[in-house]
Amino acid sequence: MNRLPALPACCTPLRDEWPLPQALPGCVWFSTGFNPAQFTPDDFARSAIEIPASIQRSVAKRQTEFLAGRVCARAALLQLDGTRAIPPIGEDRAPIWPAHISGAITHSHGTAAAIVALKSEWQGLGMDLENMLSTERAQRLAREILTPDELQAMADGSVEDISLLVTLTFSVKESLFKALFPLVQKRFYFEHAQVLSWTREGHVRLRLLTDLSPEWHEGRELDAQFGLYQGQLLSVVAIRAAHDLPPCR
Repeated sequence: MNRLPALPACCTPLRDEWPLPQALPGCVWFSTGFNPAQFTPDDFARSAIEIPASIQRSVAKRQTEFLAGRVCARAALLQLDGTRAIPPIGEDRAPIWPAHISGAITHSHGTAAAIVALKSEWQGLGMDLENMLSTERAQRLAREILTPDELQAMADGSVEDISLLVTLTFSVKESLFKALFPLVQKRFYFEHAQVLSWTREGHVRLRLLTDLSPEWHEGRELDAQFGLYQGQLLSVVAIRAAHDLPPCR
C-alpha cells in the first residue's frame, strides 16, 4: 500500500541515514544521488512525478535535480505520516508543502535531499548543500557574503579555515532563509544575519541583524548545524513549533 513508484534511471537508491551531528526528533530525511547524463525523457513518467511547464523547458541538469529532489520529498512525506504528495513549485520557486508540513529540498552537484516534519513539532525547516569553495574563490566572495564582524573573524582566524568559513556562512544563511521566509513572508539577505560562532563538531550560532516580524526581530539568536555529506557542506536550520520556542532574546 505504501510502496513508492520506481526510481528514475538517473537516481541512485534512496538513503535515510541522518547525516549531521544532532538528530532532529520527528524529522524525516531522504537523499539520493543523481546523474544528468543518465536522465531520459520518460524518467518523470517512470517515477509518477508530473513535470511542471517551467521545468519541462529546462536543460537536462535542471530537470534531473528537480526530479531527484521531488523523489526524496515524496518518500519523506510518505514515511512521516503517510502523506502522498509531491510538493509543486510556488511563484517564488520554493516547494509548496502540505498545510500541516514543514519541509525543505536541496540539490547540488549530483546529490539531492529533502527533510520534512509536522508543523506541530517544527514550524520551520531550512537546508542547503554546497560545494566547498576554494580558498581563492572564498576570499574573492567573502565581502559579498560576510558581514563586517564576520570578515573580522575571518581575518583573525586561520587561512586554512577560510574555505570552510565562507562556504559555511553562505550555506547556513541560505538554510536560515528557507526556514524563516515561510514564517515571516519577508525577504532578507546575507547582510541581515550573522554567524556568531561555529564549532568543528558542526554547531553554529546565528543572530538576526534586522527585524523580520515581532517574533523574529533584530538580535534574535538561533542554532544551526552543518557537516560534510558526499563531499559537500550540508547545513540545516530547524525551528521548533511555537509552543516549544525559548523566550525571545
